[in-house]
Amino acid sequence: MILPHAQFLRSPPPILIFPTTQFLKPCVSLSAPPSFTRRLNINRSALKCRAASLVSEPPQLELSDNNRRPFPAEVTRTVLELSSVGTLSTLTQEDGHPLGFGVRFTLDFNGTPILCLNHGFSADTRRACSLHVKLEQCGVRTPQCTIVGNLNRPGDDIALKKICSAWKKRFNEEVEESYIYVIDVERVLQIEDYGEDGVWVSSSEYVLAEPDPLRNSADKIVDEINTNNREDVLRFCNIYADLDFQLVDAKMVWVDRLGFDVRVTSVQKDVYEVRIPFPREVGDEKGAKSSFNGMSQLAWEVEKNFHALEFKKVKHVKKVGNAVQTSNV
Repeated sequence: MILPHAQFLRSPPPILIFPTTQFLKPCVSLSAPPSFTRRLNINRSALKCRAASLVSEPPQLELSDNNRRPFPAEVTRTVLELSSVGTLSTLTQEDGHPLGFGVRFTLDFNGTPILCLNHGFSADTRRACSLHVKLEQCGVRTPQCTIVGNLNRPGDDIALKKICSAWKKRFNEEVEESYIYVIDVERVLQIEDYGEDGVWVSSSEYVLAEPDPLRNSADKIVDEINTNNREDVLRFCNIYADLDFQLVDAKMVWVDRLGFDVRVTSVQKDVYEVRIPFPREVGDEKGAKSSFNGMSQLAWEVEKNFHALEFKKVKHVKKVGNAVQTSNV
């Protein structure tokens, strides 16, 4: 059905995601999104002639209830790639008591942690240890991973040179070779947040996993959406998630190649986490923004009854506490 032009123009859809960088306007077909690095100049005649295309050719969206998200090994690699400090724990040689202290670290291409230690460790020491690392996301969630393995010196001089080069690249400083240690990873415990159960990741799964391609831009994307488009986040939850309660607030927590996580608050002050998948996997910031814009437009059309609800809503909703508890975490 083609909407009368005057009716459509009297009730224009909201500005889509990321207004500060001038993203796609509602009158432009989403089947071929333009580059997000230049300002769009759209005149009124173009808006009129494309109004029918806006409603009759919505983006294809296939939501499912399989809670699509990266594997725990991918999450672990992402957390470690975005972090540079952690807590190293081992047993003292004197009395065998556990000892934990803060360290800086970087990773080689296989994800092996590289540390610089001058705490009296002897050069031939090989001891069991763990490295605990956490990453705060949007101030409301803290995924964590604990590497369990053995603290050891690099295998040979060639490996040592490469490791020292990786350290200098990460911290922009030279390092004394005798202070360099690596952790031979045996397994990793990955936890989504405080108080939740963990998942063990094997060493082979860890080595083969890749960090998320959006990791370096995720904070920026989430901050822009929560600052400029909170209304769109609420609409996403109401349209794409099958909620049996009324929302009073919604805040995006994180975004990855498969979708994004949102913390929502009900009128009863209960807090839930909703996972909303992208229509398709994205590989970079531009692809994520394009998917957001397409989903925003379709959600607006469904909300205004311009388009029928032709997809299954996400049903997996996880309760994480109440507003008082989560604000104190």
